[in-house]
Amino acid sequence: MLPQQIHNYVNRFFRENNCQIIDDQGHYMRIQLTIDMDKKIMNRPYYWQYVESTDAVPCPAQLTFITDVTKNKEAVFGEVIHYGSRRLDQLFQVTREQGSVVRMYERIQRTDGVTIVLTPWLGVNFKVTYSSDQTKESLYSLGMNLMTGQMVDGFQEFLNEVRLDAKTSEHVFNLPYTIKPLRALGRMELAIMDLIKQDDHSWIEDVHKRWKKDRNVLEYFYEGVEERPDSYDVEKKAMEEQYEPRIKIEIVNGGLFYLKAMQAGY
Repeated sequence: MLPQQIHNYVNRFFRENNCQIIDDQGHYMRIQLTIDMDKKIMNRPYYWQYVESTDAVPCPAQLTFITDVTKNKEAVFGEVIHYGSRRLDQLFQVTREQGSVVRMYERIQRTDGVTIVLTPWLGVNFKVTYSSDQTKESLYSLGMNLMTGQMVDGFQEFLNEVRLDAKTSEHVFNLPYTIKPLRALGRMELAIMDLIKQDDHSWIEDVHKRWKKDRNVLEYFYEGVEERPDSYDVEKKAMEEQYEPRIKIEIVNGGLFYLKAMQAGY
């Protein structure tokens, strides 16, 4: 996940949660949290207990996130956020807890009574995790036209350039989908599995080599011991679990998006 993708995601996350973006320079941003968002991500329950019990004036936190340290020429002080960071994982978790699925409409300017047709798209962001004794994570963003079945990659990047609203604009007709979202999601999951199959899985061989090396060390340590203690079995089992290659597919978030037909077919 590139710094600009992270920046766009964080910006949209807070805007959609009604937080004010005080300053956005493309590689860092200053955000004024709402009371609700402060409670969700700032981990200061005693402060809010005090405010609510004393009727004190609430003061939600203001945060500065740096999404690309290589461009931070102004030496802005803030929290560095990157793929795999605790803060970004926290935002992913909040998204999941809030339901993950949204319904958004492309904002349409007044067209003097001319009706604009919007096409339904299902957009889903997937996180694929390869894990053993080491972990690698990748983010995939897929979109599917629920009228034609067209599937595209990089859908989130496209959405970042579109002005969206939670309510449809006037003089707009939203086409009903012919492909059910659940069926489209199934096709997306198959597409993700195909991407995984095409990926380089030499990492599994590297895992087996590290596993074999540590197993030989374990066997050497207990060499000559006729009746091996329970600790041997415990260590061996723990090692097997540590080095077992695992692939996990998770849905980070997703939604139904109604977009202009010409723009959606990018």
